[in-house]
Amino acid sequence: MKQDNQIPRMLSEPFSAEARSPKTVRIDSDLVIVGGGLAGTCAAITAARAGIKVVLVQDRPVLGGNASSEVRLWALGATSHMNNNNRWAREGGVIDELLVENMYRNREGNSLLFDTILLEKVVEEPNLTLLLNTAAINVAKSDGETIESVTAFCSQNSTQYELYAPLFCDASGDGIVAFQGGAAFRMGAEASDEFGEKFAPSEEYGYLLGHSIYFYSKDIGVPVKFVPPSYALEDITQIPRFRSFNTATDGCRLWWIEYGGRLDTVHETETIKWQLWKVVYGVWNYIKNSGEFPDAETLTLEWVGQIPGKRESRRFEGDTMMIQQDIIEQRHHYDAISFGGWSIDLHPADGVFSERPGCDQWHAKGVYQVPYRTQYSKNIRNLFIAGRIMSASHVAFGSTRVMLTLASAAQSVGMAAAHCIRHGLLPRDIAQPGRIELLQRDLQRVGQFIPQFKLEDAEDLVKTATIRASSKLCLEKLPDDGPRHRLQRPYAQMLPLQRGRVPGMTIWADADEATSLDVQLRISSRRDNYTPDITLQKLRIDLPAGNNQAVELGFSQLIDDSRYAFVCVMANPFVQLHLSEQRITGLLALHYWRSQLPQQDIGVEAFEFWTPPRRPAGHNFAIAFSQPINGFDAQNIGNGLARPTSAVNAWVAEPDDPEPKLDIHWTYPQSVSQVTLMFDSDFDHAMETSLRGHPESVMPFTVKHYRLGDGNGRVFAEVADNHQTINQIRFDEPVETDQLRVEVLEVQGEAPAAIFGLQCYA
Repeated sequence: MKQDNQIPRMLSEPFSAEARSPKTVRIDSDLVIVGGGLAGTCAAITAARAGIKVVLVQDRPVLGGNASSEVRLWALGATSHMNNNNRWAREGGVIDELLVENMYRNREGNSLLFDTILLEKVVEEPNLTLLLNTAAINVAKSDGETIESVTAFCSQNSTQYELYAPLFCDASGDGIVAFQGGAAFRMGAEASDEFGEKFAPSEEYGYLLGHSIYFYSKDIGVPVKFVPPSYALEDITQIPRFRSFNTATDGCRLWWIEYGGRLDTVHETETIKWQLWKVVYGVWNYIKNSGEFPDAETLTLEWVGQIPGKRESRRFEGDTMMIQQDIIEQRHHYDAISFGGWSIDLHPADGVFSERPGCDQWHAKGVYQVPYRTQYSKNIRNLFIAGRIMSASHVAFGSTRVMLTLASAAQSVGMAAAHCIRHGLLPRDIAQPGRIELLQRDLQRVGQFIPQFKLEDAEDLVKTATIRASSKLCLEKLPDDGPRHRLQRPYAQMLPLQRGRVPGMTIWADADEATSLDVQLRISSRRDNYTPDITLQKLRIDLPAGNNQAVELGFSQLIDDSRYAFVCVMANPFVQLHLSEQRITGLLALHYWRSQLPQQDIGVEAFEFWTPPRRPAGHNFAIAFSQPINGFDAQNIGNGLARPTSAVNAWVAEPDDPEPKLDIHWTYPQSVSQVTLMFDSDFDHAMETSLRGHPESVMPFTVKHYRLGDGNGRVFAEVADNHQTINQIRFDEPVETDQLRVEVLEVQGEAPAAIFGLQCYA
């Protein structure tokens, strides 16, 4: 950095009888976002990329909120650690980009590195101004329903900012802007008769979910003593679950060290924090000094959170409010802009001091839509509400509150703000028919997934093209080249079947003794769900003792429409199933995990969870089909669905295709300025951001190296080391061509080449 050699003059000011004002800077923009958690960050990036000027105000030194290195909670959403039936349910768009990038650089789950990725993505946007360590302190209104400006103060540079914009977004968690702006809000639980929520209490109450503080330990190989601070909790038996503590568990695995549900979680946060510190240091004193844990001798306390992770405080009212039935019944919303899929996850108000279990979790059978009308205030005309203050009942909040669900929904705020600025509109205007469809289109263009909505894009030049491929997968078999899997519990293969008769199948098994094998063919009661709750046919097959036995599955059922079916081989500890090393886009193997069994009518359903073992486990069956499994056609890249739903929705090449390629032909030359490619980054994998490591840094289905040209020698672009889901290629000058060719030169793993989507724009 160039230095100014001029020596500055000493600053000297005389006494002032009047109070001095801090240095004040005015910033004018199109959108002011207060709150730099994952929701605010994703909204800001989305808006900036959509072409408007954004100011992002964050009162902490880093971005990410509860996912940052200050709190270190792993970010999760609809995938729910892959412990539910929401297949291919990782959130899309900007949050997917962040998760995939974090996996690439940081598969070990270091929260400090996740900080750097968030900061990098924000500061790279030229339309985005970031103010860290800056707290919003005052709201000014031009009239009763309109915010004019927000005043914020940065303690690090002693500067006051006056932030003016036509649009504001409160993503602060506690809703400081919405609260001061006068927007209607709620704290606590609604009574069951208000919305007909069977899981809600019979009478409303003011108790909330509490805060948590996490800690990390480290083995340094030599004895370490621990002298607790005087404020550490002395009587560990005050924690009913104290016998659950052990030396192997730390970090957000101890989410149930929770407190504050009976307090004001906005104004008594410091009180709650001190109580949580008492608990954490008391727990560590118990582990180190009780004599119950001799393996703790060489452990040191490496890190304790300085601020608590907040769960619940104010919830603000939008033009609609999500309720329990939206989640459990998976209700349709015309203005859906994202989705959720976490359980309805409510905690006892006494938290860590409660005799009750740490949470009650009740799942739906699939993902649910989040409507746009939950993302803006019904009272303040120019105010978006993003993050955990979105419009939801207390019961629905139990599911919507998790970070990736909120981040995904907040992307609609960023895009809607750009639409408002471009057309002189207010947030409510975007919810109107004719405008909401454009918002949904533009979100899907950049990778947002909205259940039951296809990308309908008349401007996509691929819609008028002929699509051909060098090959397409016709799945006749998966080779018997993998491990043997003992059937201690049921194991299933998901198959994308098309309408018609179910093909005959052959699997292979080893039997320790003569036995019988029970196999069931199942589907989901809802076509785009993955809960195998309808059994179409049961087979019982006698097996003699012996290895390498071909087991014929003579299913005779008809499938009424294309959908996923489940070939479920039931538990038999005397049998080992042959598995395959072949991984293919759109195919998954599952095992039975547990059942959800509500004991009373609380408005949730009983069903089984069939979940995928994480790689490197989770192998597909070794299996052969009497007729090929189809549906991997090249035309899928233009169907507007960029992940599996009731079908694979991807072009998949034959595994032995030496030069996989796609050709897009037009009858006359087109002027192409941008090409968007959507690859398979395994949307079923829950990319937890911290603590929990992952076996790979790049998903094995992702196209690594590809070339874009016209098929006649002209190369428009070449990417040699891709790991991202979405690739947007913008040409400096429009390309005139009647053909576009995508040549796949290398895939990150051993899976055959696959592409979910390809769009071209003039």
